[in-house]
Amino acid sequence: MSEQAIAIKAQKVSEVADQFKAASAAVVVNPRGLTVAESTDLRSQLREEGVVLEVIKNKVLERAAKEAGFEELNNLFAGPSAVAFSNDDAVAPARILKKFADGNDKLVIKGGVVDGSIAGVDEINKYASLPSHEGLLGQLMAEFQFPIRSFAYAVKALQEKKEAAPAAE
Repeated sequence: MSEQAIAIKAQKVSEVADQFKAASAAVVVNPRGLTVAESTDLRSQLREEGVVLEVIKNKVLERAAKEAGFEELNNLFAGPSAVAFSNDDAVAPARILKKFADGNDKLVIKGGVVDGSIAGVDEINKYASLPSHEGLLGQLMAEFQFPIRSFAYAVKALQEKKEAAPAAE
């Protein structure tokens, strides 16, 4: 193998290692058997959430995972492998891939990394059941608003009671 080819492969390993390090989540799947239309649909759904799905050679994945400090992932890189990387939302890849896999038994989730921790299939499925980042923020805001809203209703009820009291006299 020429030195140029080795340099190109080393560059690819370095790029993938950087993706693993920067990602909030990286979910490994086996896409074997997906048609072009199904693959395109899946990539489109992922892209809408800022997730990138890449089919990468297993040797590159093994070396990149080791370089990134996720050597435990190496047992996942058998057979066809694709990785969904998300830098922003740690839940999005799991949620989208789980939903797609539920409707298409050809896609198999193998595991991955979520917020710097190795996650098995069961953990990925748990993350998939969580709402999106925006959904969690909405729930949090609703929790903050509840006491304020209750206080406002109580003040309004007192005001109405006081206004009604002089009229009754």
